[in-house]
Amino acid sequence: MNSEFPTAVHLLVYLADSLSKTANSEELAENVGTNPARVRKAMGCLREKGWVGTREGVGGGYFLKVEPAAIRLADVYRAACCGGLRPKKGTGSSDSDCKISSGISGAMDHYFDEAERRYLDYFDGVTVQDVLNRIVSEQE
Repeated sequence: MNSEFPTAVHLLVYLADSLSKTANSEELAENVGTNPARVRKAMGCLREKGWVGTREGVGGGYFLKVEPAAIRLADVYRAACCGGLRPKKGTGSSDSDCKISSGISGAMDHYFDEAERRYLDYFDGVTVQDVLNRIVSEQE
């Protein structure tokens, strides 16, 4: 997994914490610890889902369009342009005469698929509001 999913969650939780204001890509990038271009890419995925809107002009930026409790982390994961839990490059070679080398990728794909299914099942029960509540309660 890459950092697109946690970045998207971070952005949504940050916007959820201040529903009455907008945040520009520079402010968001500083908060996340990344660059504004990466924020804009992530926000594009979130905007496509209808969760985030933009305001032009002075004081403009991104804002949350829906209630944070309506955004499930499983949906954020799917929207965040993630490659999934499976590594981009496996091991072995399907052309190999060795049964281990030729079979390892297929075997591991089975386990990665099951792990991702369980991962999504878990995150289907967690919302952006849940994450924000946890952060707030841990700081009290």
